[in-house]
Amino acid sequence: MSARRLRAVAWDIDGTLIDSEPLHHRALVAACRALGSDISDLPDQAFRGIHMGNVWKQIAPRLPADVAQAEWLARINDHYVAHRDSLIALPGAVATIRALARLGVPQVCVSNSSRSVVDANIDALGIADALAFSLSLDDVTNGKPDPEPYRCACARLGLPPQEVAAIEDSRSGALSARAASLYVVGYTPSGGGFDSVDLEIDRLENILPLFS
Repeated sequence: MSARRLRAVAWDIDGTLIDSEPLHHRALVAACRALGSDISDLPDQAFRGIHMGNVWKQIAPRLPADVAQAEWLARINDHYVAHRDSLIALPGAVATIRALARLGVPQVCVSNSSRSVVDANIDALGIADALAFSLSLDDVTNGKPDPEPYRCACARLGLPPQEVAAIEDSRSGALSARAASLYVVGYTPSGGGFDSVDLEIDRLENILPLFS
């Protein structure tokens, strides 16, 4: 545990608060199929934590040449939003957010997903009232692993980065938070782990002692 004073939490969403990877993959496959390409051979974790701009770079060669990135992304997002009822909160996610809210800890979400997907996730979790705000990929110029998303979050919170804990399940997100000088908590429920973190947890509620 850090001796520094932590005053706020910046949550990643996908894979940290909600089990969204299966729906992300189904949305990607469905969008590509509708545009004339079968990518069902790809593993369902192929693009975990990857910026959608980089996903496009890998997928575009498999799509018809006249398919625009904007149309591809819109189809993915539309499918995801339409099927948000299938999303499942990860263990302890909502309870931990509610516990922090009762303690008066400001909370925000910082995601590499587009605005419509971020809003769908927050709606599925039922946590909008506990958040000060959320940042999506549409709100920044550069997504994770660039530090811009977390720098923007701290600026809007009006807090030094050192007083904000970022909760991340991916190396890309942890690198973003580390570069922005936040206190980085790596969420690794299945074991393993990654570098660039100050603390590793396997249960989300394990961050509560940081604020007690």
